[in-house]
Amino acid sequence: MCQLLAMNSSKPAALGFSFAGFVERGGRTDEHRDGWGIAYHSSSGCTLLTDHLAAIDSPLAATVQQHPVKAKNIVAHIRKATQGRIAPENTHPFARELWGKTWSFAHNGDLKTWRAPANACYRASGDTDSEQAFCHLLARLRTQFPAGEPARTALRAAIGDVAREIAAHGSFNFILSDGELLFAHCSTHLHYVIREYPFSVAQLIDCERSIDFRQHNHLDDRIAVIATHPLTQNEDWLAFAPGELKLFTGGTLLLADEAAPQGVYIQISY
Repeated sequence: MCQLLAMNSSKPAALGFSFAGFVERGGRTDEHRDGWGIAYHSSSGCTLLTDHLAAIDSPLAATVQQHPVKAKNIVAHIRKATQGRIAPENTHPFARELWGKTWSFAHNGDLKTWRAPANACYRASGDTDSEQAFCHLLARLRTQFPAGEPARTALRAAIGDVAREIAAHGSFNFILSDGELLFAHCSTHLHYVIREYPFSVAQLIDCERSIDFRQHNHLDDRIAVIATHPLTQNEDWLAFAPGELKLFTGGTLLLADEAAPQGVYIQISY
């Protein structure tokens, strides 16, 4: 199946180090050769870059590594096709507008027995189960909250309801972001790490590359990185439980009953 990578930070940051290890899994250290993509959420909106080539063979992926873009929320994906052709329109992440915001979505899994009901609001451009699930999710949110975006607790509950319904038909690991909030849902495998003081040296699993975060961060910096499988061998990655939906904002993991993160964090480099 596919693999996911995401970042949530309180201030624009680059995903260069983690992305370098992630790209290796797009055809060199793993078998995800059927396309890749990345979505950047910044103050100017959402920028989406996708390519149907394997990440390790993609000139666009090489450019992203050489010139990393800073953003508050980043969603990335490498694809091993289960449903849908290997084609540009089937590469993740996907993006759509809801409540005046651009939402990005990437999925890892296979929804073998699920088909999206028809809706007039969102239609898939490609032929993947993933894009259909994304369109259905946003359509449900739009129908449930027609007056606009609800409070975080209500939004989280609504996304969780749809995720459980769809996950009953297959594996539904996904990342969803509106540029401020980042939701991560686990069916099978998903992990996260929060990088904060005291920072340390991290070593990528998939290539000979390390970084000393103490040289790149301030004492109050905080950033959350979410991935299908841990990207580094010497950080404290935590596993999601199957069926768990987590919400991140400002580099902070919010508990189920929290409406806002505790404390203020400043992230200037990553």
